[in-house]
Amino acid sequence: MLGYLLRRVLAAIPVMGVVALFVFLLLRLTPGDPAAILAGDNATPEQLERIRASLGLNEPLYEQFFTWINKLLHGDLGVSLISHVPVLKMISQRVEPSISIALSTITLSILVAVPLGVIAAWKHGTWIDRFVMGLSVVGFSVPVFVIGYVLIQIFAIDLRWFPVQGFKSISAGFGPFLERIVLPTCTLSFIYVALIARITRASMLDVLGEDYVRTARAKGISESAVLLRHALRNAAVPVITVIGSGFALLISGVVVTESVFNLPGVGRLTVDAVLARDYPVIQAMILLTSGIYVTVNLLIDVAYTLLDPRIRY
Repeated sequence: MLGYLLRRVLAAIPVMGVVALFVFLLLRLTPGDPAAILAGDNATPEQLERIRASLGLNEPLYEQFFTWINKLLHGDLGVSLISHVPVLKMISQRVEPSISIALSTITLSILVAVPLGVIAAWKHGTWIDRFVMGLSVVGFSVPVFVIGYVLIQIFAIDLRWFPVQGFKSISAGFGPFLERIVLPTCTLSFIYVALIARITRASMLDVLGEDYVRTARAKGISESAVLLRHALRNAAVPVITVIGSGFALLISGVVVTESVFNLPGVGRLTVDAVLARDYPVIQAMILLTSGIYVTVNLLIDVAYTLLDPRIRY
């Protein structure tokens, strides 16, 4: 296992290198000029040239790339072209809301969706199964921003149970922190509950038809033990895959939900940087997202071996 982990970590290095090269070239070969955005509409050609020279945009592409890589290897993600704030500082200021919402959403989705999927598979063909699948269809069909606005109207405006928007750090107290992530968490959880419940149900149905499940029931093992100890553990591999992929997507930022609830997360930071063509921020966010996906995929592979002893690397 240690050898496999080492090989995966080493294999991630060229992957991140290719991502870095792709992002660097993509941003610079697409139309648009950050110097023009900084200078404004009334800037003269001389002013534009001075700004390009100060940003290093007049240098050849290969010099710009190697300068950026050299800084990156020394932990310097650069400085924002728009706000003139170090990119690492900007990300650190935005990462807590994204991590908080991602963890709470995945936790709530697992606690709700996995039992629903197991029950739906156990009661396959009954009204319970149809009810759970109906909820899944609704979760997939309704846009996230609609769910968010409905929850705001009911629980924030009408009942006044939660604030309408904003975020409070956990350092300000667990109560204020919790009341501001409840509605975003419930909003995002709709689609993930639907996805995880459907995957859990489908995987459980495949396992419940296996011979070892029938043997366990014939031996007189309780139904709960059959479902949880024998069926769910062997059906967990595709479920873990979906959960891991969903967590990586959440941590990289869900822009619509952050906009609805005015959350200062990394998703909105990325969109603002793209609109302003803020090269350092865009590059750092894409590299961060790629690193998260690589790490999550590695953790998923490790989880496979813990859930299914037949899997060996």
